Amino acid sequence: MKRLLDIGVSALALLVLSPLLLLAALAIALQSGWPVFFKQTRVGLHGREFSILKFRSMVKDAARIGPYYTSSSDDPRITSVGRFIRATSIDELPQLINVLQGHMSLVGPRPDVPLQRTLYTDADWLLRCSVRPGITGLAQARIRSAGSFEQRLALDLAYVQQARGLPGLWLDLKIMAWTAARLFGGQGN
Repeated sequence: MKRLLDIGVSALALLVLSPLLLLAALAIALQSGWPVFFKQTRVGLHGREFSILKFRSMVKDAARIGPYYTSSSDDPRITSVGRFIRATSIDELPQLINVLQGHMSLVGPRPDVPLQRTLYTDADWLLRCSVRPGITGLAQARIRSAGSFEQRLALDLAYVQQARGLPGLWLDLKIMAWTAARLFGGQGN
């Protein structure tokens, strides 16, 4: 059921949001050129690596200028268009393609970069990688990026433990509603 929901919602969202996606791509291209997408290796289901797709919110070759998986809101590498698409989470919308490809789900723990593996115990890492990572998750719906690593981890692991079966599907629907409320309530970051 969850995979069917992922496919149906992401395909419909890509169709409905295509004018917004085109506008975002155009704004990025006009401000800082091509490519408009940013690809990065992330860890997915069962520890398999995949390329996550986002709209590029930073200058080209930003990884050469600063750390490759962390940035703050005052990061000088972020473009003005990038600040807007991050604040509104438009930069995350290309991940709907990752959902269609089966690398991600609409809801699940956010996928980490491989270097972040060292932050986890073996048991926590295995549990976290036992579900597909998501575009949004319990941590994003509840604390967004304001919480500590430990707070996000606790929420991610709580989600994984509840994500099986029909109760998990209801939880996914709640998380999508909470995420939408945060985004449309002006709490995008």
